Amino acid sequence: MPTLNNLTIHRNGILFVISAPSGAGKTTLISSLRQKQDFIYSVSCTTRAPRPGEIHGEDYFFLSQEEFQNHITSGNFLEYAEVHGRFYGTLKSTVLTHLHCGVDVLLDVDTIGAASIRACEDPIIQGALADVFIMPPGLDELARRLRKRGTESEEQISTRLHNASAEMEKWRDYRYTLISGSMEEDIEKFRAVMRAERYMSRRLQLDFA
Repeated sequence: MPTLNNLTIHRNGILFVISAPSGAGKTTLISSLRQKQDFIYSVSCTTRAPRPGEIHGEDYFFLSQEEFQNHITSGNFLEYAEVHGRFYGTLKSTVLTHLHCGVDVLLDVDTIGAASIRACEDPIIQGALADVFIMPPGLDELARRLRKRGTESEEQISTRLHNASAEMEKWRDYRYTLISGSMEEDIEKFRAVMRAERYMSRRLQLDFA
């Protein structure tokens, strides 16, 4: 009969998918989470040109239109979308490689991208998925945060608020919804989700010596 004297724990990686309206603090949250390197942040592909200071393979994989289209045709993307005439997408092979190795992956996508991932029929993706929506306290607070950034016109802010309203209606599609507060609170809430997912019994494989 096996004993607990020598116990080895194995599990596949978890696919943490995070979505939030623009201005909800998602970018800052992810930057803070990445300071503790206990997961891989999935780098997306894009057809847009690099911005000053951006590094290929670190910020994005910068692809030509033809290269991106070839990936679409071959069914290589876990999710992809066209935004303002430019394409963005996540390669399925990269994500699966990490998950098979037991490495957790954090993926930043919009609500459309998250829906595409949920629709993926790959059993590894389905079993690994833990999607999280960051909900701003309200549109008034979101507008305050956008204006505080000082990077957009009132017209652009109005457009972002309109889009945010539609995105916020999708919160029930996610396994977790976190109401955004201070950055410290958001980090702790997301870390609590990560801890809970990592200790779920169904994710663990226990080997007894």
